[in-house]
Amino acid sequence: MTALGSLPDGGQGAAARHGGRPLALAVLCTILFLTFLDNTIVSVALGSVQADLHAGVTALQWVVSAYALTFAGTMLACGMIGDEFGRKIVMLSGVGVFCAGSVLCATAPNAGVLIAGRAVMGLGAAASEPGTLSMLRQIYTDERIRTRALGVWSAVSGLALAAGPVLGGALVGVWDWRGIFWFNLAFGLIALVAGLSVLPESADPDAHRVDTAGALIGMAALTAFTFAVIDGETLGFTAPTVILLLCVSAVAAAAFFWRESRAAHPLLDLRFLRVPRFVAANVVAFCAYFATFAVFFFTALYLQEIAGYSGYELALTFLPMAALMIAASLFAGRWTSVVGPRWSIFIGCLLFSAGLLLTTLSLSPDPAYAPLALSLALTGIGIGTTVVPITSSALSAVPSERSGMAASATNTSREIGAVTGVAILGALVNSQLHSNLIGRLKHLGIPPNFQSIVIKAIETGTVPASGHGAGARGAGYGKIVQEVIQAAYGAFYTGLRDALILSAVLVFLAGLGTLILLNHREAVGPAGVAAEGPAAGQVTGQSAGP
Repeated sequence: MTALGSLPDGGQGAAARHGGRPLALAVLCTILFLTFLDNTIVSVALGSVQADLHAGVTALQWVVSAYALTFAGTMLACGMIGDEFGRKIVMLSGVGVFCAGSVLCATAPNAGVLIAGRAVMGLGAAASEPGTLSMLRQIYTDERIRTRALGVWSAVSGLALAAGPVLGGALVGVWDWRGIFWFNLAFGLIALVAGLSVLPESADPDAHRVDTAGALIGMAALTAFTFAVIDGETLGFTAPTVILLLCVSAVAAAAFFWRESRAAHPLLDLRFLRVPRFVAANVVAFCAYFATFAVFFFTALYLQEIAGYSGYELALTFLPMAALMIAASLFAGRWTSVVGPRWSIFIGCLLFSAGLLLTTLSLSPDPAYAPLALSLALTGIGIGTTVVPITSSALSAVPSERSGMAASATNTSREIGAVTGVAILGALVNSQLHSNLIGRLKHLGIPPNFQSIVIKAIETGTVPASGHGAGARGAGYGKIVQEVIQAAYGAFYTGLRDALILSAVLVFLAGLGTLILLNHREAVGPAGVAAEGPAAGQVTGQSAGP
């Protein structure tokens, strides 16, 4: 097939012959929705998974992290493979792998198989997602029009992230947690057929062989770090195994950058790290997804386990967030094309941070719906406003032929943020849960041998429950049991509060750093549109100005 990059019109003629650009964009967004949805859809099913498969907190973290880990660890390589061999064939092959992983998860007899299935799904998503951005970059060559298309792309990504808890809650309500993965299979097959019928092929005629060594080293660094942080929650961070894993991760990370600096055709072209727009986009992508999982993992788990929310109630709580995230993404697409990414990213991060702090104030064992929904809605506006300029800035900072690399780098930053967020925030929540709970239990006069029983009950979700909300927990078990249960959930809230505050601070600092890093000339072009010139000039050695 003819590569889009070699066509005189940059692929627009090919797109027209295959159903037109709007139809191609719709299919790309369908595939994007599928892969982004699974970042968050499982969050509302964790309580059901815990009860059905008797999974502990660590296993639940791996149910989320296994997907994000393989997603992040292989995305750069998959983007490069797509550039070389064809973005369409790699993308649709990934959809097929994603569907296979969905079947494995839907039929999982235990937590280990479920985690393995999630890892397979992440591998399929890594092959699928980079092509959605890089093909969009090839189809829409005019930057102003492309920024609007990116607004649609980002709105869909925001919809998928926010719709995860809404759709997942509905599926758990009418079916069970396995219904989520059967839904993934059905949706994936539809996306596969549509992609085969509509999408044009796209490749870089000058692409080179994939940097396999770099991909393996990068995956090793991320995997070792994730295992170290999650294992550190139970073994302690001074355990020899954890220290060894952290050392392996640090050495592998250094080796990755050394390899990429000397590889003839690197996965990550380090020359682009001299381009402020590219760096800012990836840093903010990491921080935004780090913080996002404070909401979609820990807040959802809190509402399930402590407030006693059903799947339907979770769906209703997250619904305003989903709607406003989409609206903000669409608005940000147009706004970014006028003012550039600098102020869009800063204002988005500011709103995101404020929403996280208000969510902290709105949570309680029996939270009022309106304040909590409004706080989450503000968080959604911040996420939606931030995602568009991140994507636009990263793609516009590199030449067209490196769009696969840029898309993969940005998405990898997102997923690394997700993995790191689940791991580090999980360690923080568990640390506070243990230390705070032990202090509370000592105050109640609970003997040490019973303290470990209580902690294990919290971790495995076997605390007695009766009625709705934490206020009804253990109502029929006597005063001392009720006090122990209230102490356990008070300790959980302490850890969740610290996680939300840390996330809010990190997001705000990322936005402030972007405001400082990007000066006006780098952030916007002469017509107010995000400019490509500085990036190309800096990478090729031409003078691009200060």
